[in-house]
Amino acid sequence: MSAVASAGAASHAPVHRGPITVSVMLATIMQALDTTIANVALPHMQGSLGATYDQISWVLTSYIVAAAIVMPLTGFLSARFGRKRVFMASIVGFTITSMLCGAAMNLTQIVLFRLLQGVFGASLVPLSQAVLLDTYPRERHGPAMALWGLGVMVGPILGPTLGGWLTEYYDWRWVFYINLPFGLLAWFGLGLYVRETDIDATRRFDLMGFAMLSLGIGALQMMLDRGGTLDWFASTEIVVEAMLAGLGLYLFVAHIFTHEHPFIEPALFRDRNFSVGLLFIFVVGMILLTTMTLLPPFLQSLLGYPVVDVGLLLAPRGIGTMISMFIVGRLSGRVDARLQLVLGLLLASFSQWEMTQFDLDITGWDVVRTGIVQGLGLGFLFVPLSTIAFSTLAPRLRTEGTALFSLVRNIGMSIGVSIVITKLSSNVQANHAGLAQFIEPFSFALRQAAASGVVDPGTPLGLSLLDAEVTRQAATLAYLQDFRMMTWVTLAALPLVLLLRGRPSTGAGQR
Repeated sequence: MSAVASAGAASHAPVHRGPITVSVMLATIMQALDTTIANVALPHMQGSLGATYDQISWVLTSYIVAAAIVMPLTGFLSARFGRKRVFMASIVGFTITSMLCGAAMNLTQIVLFRLLQGVFGASLVPLSQAVLLDTYPRERHGPAMALWGLGVMVGPILGPTLGGWLTEYYDWRWVFYINLPFGLLAWFGLGLYVRETDIDATRRFDLMGFAMLSLGIGALQMMLDRGGTLDWFASTEIVVEAMLAGLGLYLFVAHIFTHEHPFIEPALFRDRNFSVGLLFIFVVGMILLTTMTLLPPFLQSLLGYPVVDVGLLLAPRGIGTMISMFIVGRLSGRVDARLQLVLGLLLASFSQWEMTQFDLDITGWDVVRTGIVQGLGLGFLFVPLSTIAFSTLAPRLRTEGTALFSLVRNIGMSIGVSIVITKLSSNVQANHAGLAQFIEPFSFALRQAAASGVVDPGTPLGLSLLDAEVTRQAATLAYLQDFRMMTWVTLAALPLVLLLRGRPSTGAGQR
Protein backbone atom coordinates (compact mmCIF):
# COMPACT_ATOMS: atom_id res chain seq x y z
CA MET A 1 0.00 0.00 0.00
CA SER A 2 1.33 3.42 -0.92
CA ALA A 3 2.05 6.16 1.58
CA VAL A 4 -0.80 8.22 0.11
CA ALA A 5 -3.26 5.41 0.51
CA SER A 6 -2.03 4.74 4.02
CA ALA A 7 -2.45 8.39 5.02
CA GLY A 8 -5.92 8.53 3.50
CA ALA A 9 -6.96 5.34 5.28
CA ALA A 10 -5.60 6.52 8.58
CA SER A 11 -7.56 9.73 8.36
CA HIS A 12 -10.88 7.89 8.16
CA ALA A 13 -10.24 4.77 10.25
CA PRO A 14 -12.23 4.38 13.48
CA VAL A 15 -9.15 4.76 15.67
CA HIS A 16 -8.98 5.78 19.35
CA ARG A 17 -9.22 9.48 18.67
CA GLY A 18 -9.67 10.56 22.29
CA PRO A 19 -6.48 8.96 23.69
CA ILE A 20 -4.51 9.96 20.59
CA THR A 21 -5.63 13.57 20.95
CA VAL A 22 -4.67 13.67 24.64
CA SER A 23 -1.25 12.12 23.94
CA VAL A 24 -0.55 14.51 21.08
CA MET A 25 -1.68 17.47 23.19
CA LEU A 26 0.72 16.50 25.99
CA ALA A 27 3.65 16.33 23.57
CA THR A 28 2.65 19.67 22.03
CA ILE A 29 2.29 21.45 25.38
CA MET A 30 5.61 20.01 26.60
CA GLN A 31 7.49 21.41 23.61
CA ALA A 32 5.56 24.70 23.45
CA LEU A 33 6.19 25.38 27.14
CA ASP A 34 9.92 24.95 26.71
CA THR A 35 10.16 27.71 24.10
CA THR A 36 9.51 30.33 26.81
CA ILE A 37 9.57 28.66 30.22
CA ALA A 38 13.35 28.92 30.66
CA ASN A 39 13.50 32.68 29.94
CA VAL A 40 12.44 33.81 33.40
CA ALA A 41 14.85 31.40 35.08
CA LEU A 42 17.96 32.73 33.30
CA PRO A 43 19.08 35.09 36.12
CA HIS A 44 18.88 32.23 38.63
CA MET A 45 20.78 29.91 36.26
CA GLN A 46 23.40 32.60 35.79
CA GLY A 47 24.05 32.82 39.52
CA SER A 48 23.93 29.08 40.10
CA LEU A 49 26.28 28.20 37.23
CA GLY A 50 28.63 31.17 37.62
CA ALA A 51 28.08 32.49 34.10
CA THR A 52 28.02 35.95 32.56
CA TYR A 53 24.92 37.33 30.83
CA ASP A 54 26.34 36.64 27.35
CA GLN A 55 27.25 33.10 28.34
CA ILE A 56 23.89 32.22 29.90
CA SER A 57 22.05 33.52 26.81
CA TRP A 58 23.43 30.48 24.99
CA VAL A 59 20.95 28.39 27.01
CA LEU A 60 18.24 29.93 24.83
CA THR A 61 20.28 30.31 21.64
CA SER A 62 21.44 26.68 21.49
CA TYR A 63 17.85 25.39 21.79
CA ILE A 64 16.40 27.79 19.20
CA VAL A 65 19.12 27.20 16.59
CA ALA A 66 19.11 23.40 16.98
CA ALA A 67 15.32 23.20 16.72
CA ALA A 68 15.27 25.47 13.65
CA ILE A 69 17.89 23.39 11.81
CA VAL A 70 16.40 19.96 12.60
CA MET A 71 12.70 20.82 12.11
CA PRO A 72 12.78 20.59 8.28
CA LEU A 73 14.17 17.05 8.65
CA THR A 74 10.84 15.86 10.06
CA GLY A 75 9.32 14.98 6.69
CA PHE A 76 12.29 12.91 5.52
CA LEU A 77 12.71 11.05 8.83
CA SER A 78 9.00 10.19 9.00
CA ALA A 79 8.98 8.88 5.43
CA ARG A 80 12.19 6.89 5.89
CA PHE A 81 11.63 5.42 9.37
CA GLY A 82 7.90 5.81 10.07
CA ARG A 83 6.08 8.72 11.69
CA LYS A 84 5.26 6.86 14.93
CA ARG A 85 8.86 5.73 15.48
CA VAL A 86 10.21 9.24 14.94
CA PHE A 87 7.52 10.75 17.19
CA MET A 88 8.17 8.35 20.06
CA ALA A 89 11.96 8.66 19.75
CA SER A 90 11.62 12.46 19.83
CA ILE A 91 9.53 12.31 23.03
CA VAL A 92 12.03 10.00 24.72
CA GLY A 93 14.99 12.13 23.68
CA PHE A 94 13.28 15.37 24.68
CA THR A 95 12.29 14.04 28.11
CA ILE A 96 15.74 12.61 28.87
CA THR A 97 17.56 15.77 27.79
CA SER A 98 15.13 17.83 29.90
CA MET A 99 16.17 15.80 32.95
CA LEU A 100 19.81 16.29 32.04
CA CYS A 101 19.27 20.07 31.72
CA GLY A 102 17.83 20.10 35.23
CA ALA A 103 20.80 18.12 36.56
CA ALA A 104 23.47 20.19 34.77
CA MET A 105 26.34 21.29 37.02
CA ASN A 106 28.04 23.84 34.77
CA LEU A 107 27.47 26.06 31.75
CA THR A 108 28.99 23.67 29.21
CA GLN A 109 26.67 20.85 30.26
CA ILE A 110 23.45 22.84 30.16
CA VAL A 111 24.25 24.40 26.76
CA LEU A 112 25.02 20.94 25.34
CA PHE A 113 21.86 19.40 26.82
CA ARG A 114 19.72 22.32 25.63
CA LEU A 115 21.14 21.84 22.12
CA LEU A 116 20.17 18.16 22.24
CA GLN A 117 16.77 19.12 23.66
CA GLY A 118 16.23 21.36 20.62
CA VAL A 119 17.24 18.51 18.28
CA PHE A 120 14.67 16.12 19.77
CA GLY A 121 12.00 18.76 20.34
CA ALA A 122 12.06 20.10 16.78
CA SER A 123 9.76 17.39 15.43
CA LEU A 124 7.19 17.32 18.24
CA VAL A 125 4.87 20.12 17.09
CA PRO A 126 4.79 19.30 13.33
CA LEU A 127 4.37 15.57 14.01
CA SER A 128 1.57 16.18 16.48
CA GLN A 129 -0.26 18.30 13.90
CA ALA A 130 0.25 15.69 11.17
CA VAL A 131 -1.00 12.86 13.43
CA LEU A 132 -4.19 14.77 14.28
CA LEU A 133 -4.85 15.67 10.63
CA ASP A 134 -4.65 11.97 9.72
CA THR A 135 -6.61 10.81 12.79
CA TYR A 136 -9.68 12.93 12.02
CA PRO A 137 -11.61 13.09 8.72
CA ARG A 138 -11.37 16.32 6.74
CA GLU A 139 -14.77 17.60 7.88
CA ARG A 140 -13.55 17.45 11.50
CA HIS A 141 -10.17 19.08 10.93
CA GLY A 142 -11.45 22.35 12.39
CA PRO A 143 -12.23 21.00 15.89
CA ALA A 144 -9.05 18.88 15.80
CA MET A 145 -6.89 21.91 15.00
CA ALA A 146 -8.68 23.85 17.76
CA LEU A 147 -7.53 21.28 20.31
CA TRP A 148 -4.03 21.12 18.88
CA GLY A 149 -3.75 24.90 18.65
CA LEU A 150 -4.67 25.15 22.32
CA GLY A 151 -1.37 23.52 23.22
CA VAL A 152 0.67 25.50 20.70
CA MET A 153 -0.79 28.87 21.65
CA VAL A 154 -1.26 28.47 25.39
CA GLY A 155 2.19 26.94 25.91
CA PRO A 156 4.18 30.13 25.13
CA ILE A 157 1.63 32.22 27.05
CA LEU A 158 1.72 30.14 30.24
CA GLY A 159 5.42 29.34 29.97
CA PRO A 160 6.70 32.52 31.67
CA THR A 161 3.99 32.25 34.34
CA LEU A 162 4.79 28.64 35.20
CA GLY A 163 8.53 29.22 34.89
CA GLY A 164 8.38 32.22 37.22
CA TRP A 165 6.33 30.31 39.80
CA LEU A 166 8.60 27.23 39.76
CA THR A 167 11.74 29.37 39.99
CA GLU A 168 10.35 31.58 42.76
CA TYR A 169 9.01 28.84 45.04
CA TYR A 170 11.19 25.84 44.15
CA ASP A 171 14.31 25.95 41.98
CA TRP A 172 15.18 26.75 38.36
CA ARG A 173 15.89 23.06 37.77
CA TRP A 174 12.17 22.29 38.10
CA VAL A 175 11.63 24.29 34.92
CA PHE A 176 13.09 21.24 33.16
CA TYR A 177 11.95 18.48 35.53
CA ILE A 178 8.31 19.45 34.89
CA ASN A 179 8.57 17.77 31.46
CA LEU A 180 8.91 14.25 32.91
CA PRO A 181 5.20 13.47 33.55
CA PHE A 182 4.18 15.04 30.20
CA GLY A 183 6.76 12.96 28.35
CA LEU A 184 5.87 9.65 30.03
CA LEU A 185 2.12 10.00 29.47
CA ALA A 186 2.56 11.12 25.85
CA TRP A 187 4.94 8.22 25.10
CA PHE A 188 2.64 5.56 26.51
CA GLY A 189 -0.40 7.03 24.76
CA LEU A 190 1.31 7.14 21.36
CA GLY A 191 2.72 3.65 21.80
CA LEU A 192 -0.71 2.17 22.55
CA TYR A 193 -2.98 4.00 20.13
CA VAL A 194 -1.16 5.59 17.19
CA ARG A 195 -0.71 3.51 14.04
CA GLU A 196 2.57 3.44 12.17
CA THR A 197 2.70 4.87 8.65
CA ASP A 198 4.24 3.06 5.70
CA ILE A 199 7.98 3.41 5.18
CA ASP A 200 9.29 4.76 1.91
CA ALA A 201 12.61 2.90 1.53
CA THR A 202 13.32 4.68 -1.75
CA ARG A 203 13.34 8.14 -0.15
CA ARG A 204 16.79 9.63 -0.55
CA PHE A 205 18.39 12.20 1.69
CA ASP A 206 19.20 15.45 -0.09
CA LEU A 207 22.40 16.37 1.75
CA MET A 208 23.09 19.51 -0.27
CA GLY A 209 19.55 20.86 0.26
CA PHE A 210 19.70 20.15 3.98
CA ALA A 211 23.14 21.76 4.28
CA MET A 212 22.03 24.95 2.52
CA LEU A 213 18.83 25.22 4.56
CA SER A 214 20.71 24.52 7.80
CA LEU A 215 23.24 27.22 6.96
CA GLY A 216 20.52 29.76 6.13
CA ILE A 217 18.23 29.03 9.10
CA GLY A 218 21.05 28.56 11.61
CA ALA A 219 22.77 31.82 10.62
CA LEU A 220 19.45 33.70 10.61
CA GLN A 221 18.53 32.49 14.11
CA MET A 222 22.00 33.31 15.42
CA MET A 223 21.76 36.81 13.94
CA LEU A 224 18.30 37.43 15.44
CA ASP A 225 19.24 36.05 18.84
CA ARG A 226 22.55 37.87 19.24
CA GLY A 227 21.85 41.05 17.27
CA GLY A 228 20.37 42.92 20.20
CA THR A 229 23.40 42.42 22.45
CA LEU A 230 25.99 43.09 19.71
CA ASP A 231 24.41 46.32 18.33
CA TRP A 232 23.29 44.59 15.13
CA PHE A 233 25.20 45.54 11.97
CA ALA A 234 27.80 47.47 13.90
CA SER A 235 29.14 44.01 14.79
CA THR A 236 31.23 41.98 12.33
CA GLU A 237 29.65 38.77 13.64
CA ILE A 238 26.13 39.94 12.77
CA VAL A 239 27.22 41.08 9.28
CA VAL A 240 28.79 37.67 8.59
CA GLU A 241 25.71 35.83 9.91
CA ALA A 242 23.41 37.97 7.75
CA MET A 243 25.49 37.22 4.63
CA LEU A 244 25.54 33.49 5.42
CA ALA A 245 21.77 33.48 6.05
CA GLY A 246 21.05 35.21 2.72
CA LEU A 247 23.47 32.97 0.80
CA GLY A 248 22.20 29.75 2.38
CA LEU A 249 18.50 30.53 1.79
CA TYR A 250 19.14 31.69 -1.80
CA LEU A 251 21.08 28.53 -2.68
CA PHE A 252 18.41 26.39 -1.01
CA VAL A 253 15.56 27.93 -3.02
CA ALA A 254 17.55 27.53 -6.24
CA HIS A 255 18.38 23.94 -5.28
CA ILE A 256 14.85 22.67 -4.57
CA PHE A 257 13.59 23.88 -7.95
CA THR A 258 16.46 22.33 -9.90
CA HIS A 259 17.23 19.07 -8.05
CA GLU A 260 15.54 15.82 -9.07
CA HIS A 261 14.77 14.76 -5.48
CA PRO A 262 14.91 17.94 -3.36
CA PHE A 263 14.92 18.11 0.42
CA ILE A 264 11.51 19.84 0.45
CA GLU A 265 8.92 18.99 -2.20
CA PRO A 266 8.26 21.96 -4.54
CA ALA A 267 4.67 20.66 -4.81
CA LEU A 268 4.07 22.22 -1.39
CA PHE A 269 4.41 25.70 -2.83
CA ARG A 270 2.10 24.96 -5.76
CA ASP A 271 -0.80 24.75 -3.31
CA ARG A 272 -2.07 28.33 -3.05
CA ASN A 273 -3.72 27.97 0.36
CA PHE A 274 -0.58 26.49 1.87
CA SER A 275 1.73 29.12 0.34
CA VAL A 276 -0.46 32.01 1.51
CA GLY A 277 -0.82 30.23 4.86
CA LEU A 278 2.98 30.36 5.29
CA LEU A 279 2.93 34.16 4.89
CA PHE A 280 -0.01 34.37 7.28
CA ILE A 281 1.54 32.17 9.97
CA PHE A 282 4.69 34.29 9.80
CA VAL A 283 2.63 37.33 10.84
CA VAL A 284 0.79 35.30 13.51
CA GLY A 285 4.15 34.21 14.90
CA MET A 286 5.20 37.84 15.20
CA ILE A 287 1.98 38.73 17.03
CA LEU A 288 2.13 35.70 19.30
CA LEU A 289 5.35 36.48 21.12
CA THR A 290 6.00 40.21 20.71
CA THR A 291 3.39 41.32 23.22
CA MET A 292 4.55 38.67 25.68
CA THR A 293 8.07 40.01 25.26
CA LEU A 294 7.13 43.66 25.84
CA LEU A 295 4.61 43.46 28.68
CA PRO A 296 6.72 41.75 31.43
CA PRO A 297 9.49 44.39 31.48
CA PHE A 298 6.87 47.16 31.09
CA LEU A 299 4.98 45.92 34.15
CA GLN A 300 8.08 45.14 36.23
CA SER A 301 10.39 48.05 35.38
CA LEU A 302 7.91 50.90 34.95
CA LEU A 303 4.94 49.89 37.11
CA GLY A 304 6.81 47.96 39.82
CA TYR A 305 4.89 44.67 39.68
CA PRO A 306 6.69 41.60 41.14
CA VAL A 307 7.37 38.70 38.74
CA VAL A 308 4.67 36.44 40.19
CA ASP A 309 2.00 39.13 39.81
CA VAL A 310 3.11 39.75 36.23
CA GLY A 311 2.54 36.09 35.47
CA LEU A 312 -0.96 36.25 36.95
CA LEU A 313 -1.81 39.38 34.93
CA LEU A 314 -0.67 37.79 31.68
CA ALA A 315 -2.31 34.39 32.22
CA PRO A 316 -5.85 35.55 31.20
CA ARG A 317 -4.48 35.96 27.67
CA GLY A 318 -4.46 32.17 27.53
CA ILE A 319 -8.05 32.08 28.82
CA GLY A 320 -9.10 34.29 25.90
CA THR A 321 -7.34 31.90 23.51
CA MET A 322 -9.09 28.87 25.01
CA ILE A 323 -12.51 30.55 24.73
CA SER A 324 -12.00 31.48 21.08
CA MET A 325 -10.69 28.03 20.20
CA PHE A 326 -13.79 26.46 21.73
CA ILE A 327 -15.93 28.82 19.64
CA VAL A 328 -13.90 28.10 16.50
CA GLY A 329 -14.34 24.37 17.02
CA ARG A 330 -18.11 24.87 17.14
CA LEU A 331 -18.11 27.12 14.07
CA SER A 332 -16.03 24.74 11.96
CA GLY A 333 -17.87 23.79 8.79
CA ARG A 334 -20.58 26.39 9.45
CA VAL A 335 -18.75 29.70 9.04
CA ASP A 336 -16.18 30.45 6.31
CA ALA A 337 -12.67 30.20 7.81
CA ARG A 338 -11.70 33.41 6.00
CA LEU A 339 -14.31 35.39 7.94
CA GLN A 340 -12.90 33.95 11.18
CA LEU A 341 -9.43 35.09 10.12
CA VAL A 342 -10.70 38.63 9.51
CA LEU A 343 -12.31 38.66 12.96
CA GLY A 344 -9.08 37.39 14.53
CA LEU A 345 -6.98 40.09 12.86
CA LEU A 346 -9.42 42.83 13.90
CA LEU A 347 -9.51 41.62 17.53
CA ALA A 348 -5.71 41.29 17.73
CA SER A 349 -5.14 44.73 16.20
CA PHE A 350 -7.80 46.30 18.46
CA SER A 351 -6.12 44.91 21.59
CA GLN A 352 -2.75 46.25 20.45
CA TRP A 353 -4.31 49.65 19.71
CA GLU A 354 -5.74 49.67 23.24
CA MET A 355 -2.21 49.02 24.54
CA THR A 356 -1.08 52.22 22.79
CA GLN A 357 -3.31 54.03 25.31
CA PHE A 358 -1.41 52.62 28.32
CA ASP A 359 0.22 55.00 30.77
CA LEU A 360 1.92 54.77 34.14
CA ASP A 361 -1.42 54.90 35.96
CA ILE A 362 -3.08 51.84 34.38
CA THR A 363 -4.58 49.15 36.60
CA GLY A 364 -4.16 45.39 36.50
CA TRP A 365 -7.63 45.12 34.95
CA ASP A 366 -6.44 47.11 31.91
CA VAL A 367 -3.71 44.52 31.31
CA VAL A 368 -6.10 41.60 31.85
CA ARG A 369 -8.81 43.07 29.59
CA THR A 370 -6.51 43.76 26.64
CA GLY A 371 -4.84 40.38 27.11
CA ILE A 372 -8.18 38.53 26.92
CA VAL A 373 -9.13 40.41 23.72
CA GLN A 374 -5.77 39.58 22.15
CA GLY A 375 -6.11 35.94 23.20
CA LEU A 376 -9.53 35.81 21.54
CA GLY A 377 -8.02 37.23 18.36
CA LEU A 378 -5.12 34.76 18.29
CA GLY A 379 -7.52 31.82 18.67
CA PHE A 380 -9.57 33.05 15.72
CA LEU A 381 -6.36 33.36 13.72
CA PHE A 382 -4.40 30.24 14.49
CA VAL A 383 -7.03 27.50 14.20
CA PRO A 384 -8.83 28.60 10.99
CA LEU A 385 -5.46 29.30 9.39
CA SER A 386 -4.13 25.83 10.27
CA THR A 387 -7.32 24.28 8.91
CA ILE A 388 -7.49 26.19 5.62
CA ALA A 389 -3.75 25.94 4.92
CA PHE A 390 -3.95 22.13 4.85
CA SER A 391 -7.46 21.79 3.42
CA THR A 392 -6.26 21.41 -0.16
CA LEU A 393 -2.84 19.85 0.54
CA ALA A 394 -2.33 16.23 -0.51
CA PRO A 395 -2.04 13.84 2.51
CA ARG A 396 1.41 12.64 1.38
CA LEU A 397 2.72 16.19 1.89
CA ARG A 398 1.20 16.78 5.34
CA THR A 399 4.19 15.85 7.50
CA GLU A 400 6.57 17.94 5.41
CA GLY A 401 3.99 20.75 5.31
CA THR A 402 3.45 20.83 9.07
CA ALA A 403 7.22 20.97 9.66
CA LEU A 404 7.59 23.93 7.29
CA PHE A 405 4.51 25.58 8.82
CA SER A 406 6.01 25.36 12.32
CA LEU A 407 9.41 26.53 11.10
CA VAL A 408 7.99 29.67 9.48
CA ARG A 409 5.94 30.42 12.62
CA ASN A 410 9.07 30.16 14.77
CA ILE A 411 11.03 32.40 12.39
CA GLY A 412 8.20 34.94 12.60
CA MET A 413 8.40 34.81 16.39
CA SER A 414 12.19 35.35 16.35
CA ILE A 415 12.07 38.20 13.84
CA GLY A 416 9.15 39.86 15.64
CA VAL A 417 10.91 39.81 19.00
CA SER A 418 14.15 41.12 17.49
CA ILE A 419 12.35 44.00 15.77
CA VAL A 420 10.38 45.18 18.81
CA ILE A 421 13.39 44.95 21.15
CA THR A 422 15.58 46.87 18.70
CA LYS A 423 12.92 49.53 18.14
CA LEU A 424 12.34 49.76 21.89
CA SER A 425 16.00 50.46 22.58
CA SER A 426 16.39 53.06 19.81
CA ASN A 427 13.08 54.78 20.66
CA VAL A 428 14.03 55.09 24.35
CA GLN A 429 17.18 56.98 23.33
CA ALA A 430 15.36 59.16 20.81
CA ASN A 431 12.52 59.93 23.23
CA HIS A 432 14.95 60.74 26.04
CA ALA A 433 16.80 63.20 23.80
CA GLY A 434 13.50 64.78 22.72
CA LEU A 435 12.13 65.14 26.25
CA ALA A 436 15.43 66.43 27.63
CA GLN A 437 15.17 69.45 25.30
CA PHE A 438 12.37 70.77 27.48
CA ILE A 439 14.48 70.54 30.64
CA GLU A 440 16.05 73.99 30.74
CA PRO A 441 16.27 76.73 33.41
CA PHE A 442 13.44 78.80 31.97
CA SER A 443 10.96 75.92 31.70
CA PHE A 444 7.74 76.90 33.48
CA ALA A 445 7.01 73.31 34.57
CA LEU A 446 10.51 72.86 35.99
CA ARG A 447 10.32 76.17 37.88
CA GLN A 448 6.95 75.15 39.31
CA ALA A 449 8.29 71.77 40.42
CA ALA A 450 11.33 73.40 42.04
CA ALA A 451 9.16 75.98 43.81
CA SER A 452 6.89 73.29 45.23
CA GLY A 453 9.86 71.24 46.46
CA VAL A 454 9.18 68.26 44.14
CA VAL A 455 12.65 68.42 42.66
CA ASP A 456 15.74 70.56 43.16
CA PRO A 457 17.70 70.75 39.85
CA GLY A 458 20.46 72.64 41.65
CA THR A 459 21.70 69.51 43.46
CA PRO A 460 23.25 66.28 42.11
CA LEU A 461 20.45 64.25 43.73
CA GLY A 462 17.81 66.47 42.15
CA LEU A 463 19.38 66.15 38.72
CA SER A 464 19.61 62.36 39.13
CA LEU A 465 15.92 62.10 40.07
CA LEU A 466 14.99 64.38 37.18
CA ASP A 467 16.96 62.24 34.70
CA ALA A 468 15.38 59.06 36.09
CA GLU A 469 11.88 60.46 35.52
CA VAL A 470 12.74 61.57 31.98
CA THR A 471 14.09 58.08 31.26
CA ARG A 472 10.91 56.55 32.71
CA GLN A 473 8.69 58.70 30.50
CA ALA A 474 10.88 58.02 27.46
CA ALA A 475 10.65 54.25 28.04
CA THR A 476 6.87 54.45 28.41
CA LEU A 477 6.56 56.23 25.06
CA ALA A 478 8.88 53.66 23.47
CA TYR A 479 6.65 50.77 24.58
CA LEU A 480 3.57 52.54 23.20
CA GLN A 481 5.38 53.09 19.88
CA ASP A 482 6.10 49.34 19.68
CA PHE A 483 2.45 48.53 20.35
CA ARG A 484 1.43 50.97 17.60
CA MET A 485 3.86 49.37 15.15
CA MET A 486 2.46 45.89 15.84
CA THR A 487 -1.08 47.22 15.35
CA TRP A 488 -0.19 48.22 11.78
CA VAL A 489 1.69 44.96 11.15
CA THR A 490 -1.43 43.00 12.13
CA LEU A 491 -3.74 45.09 9.95
CA ALA A 492 -1.30 44.75 7.03
CA ALA A 493 -2.05 40.99 6.96
CA LEU A 494 -5.73 41.59 6.07
CA PRO A 495 -5.19 41.50 2.26
CA LEU A 496 -3.79 37.96 2.59
CA VAL A 497 -7.30 36.72 3.40
CA LEU A 498 -8.37 37.59 -0.18
CA LEU A 499 -5.73 35.22 -1.59
CA LEU A 500 -7.08 32.17 0.29
CA ARG A 501 -9.51 29.79 -1.36
CA GLY A 502 -12.75 29.00 0.43
CA ARG A 503 -14.01 25.61 1.55
CA PRO A 504 -12.64 22.93 -0.80
CA SER A 505 -14.76 20.38 -2.56
CA THR A 506 -15.16 16.92 -1.06
CA GLY A 507 -12.34 15.45 -3.04
CA ALA A 508 -9.94 18.27 -2.54
CA GLY A 509 -6.68 17.42 -1.00
CA GLN A 510 -7.24 13.68 -1.28
CA ARG A 511 -5.21 13.20 -4.43
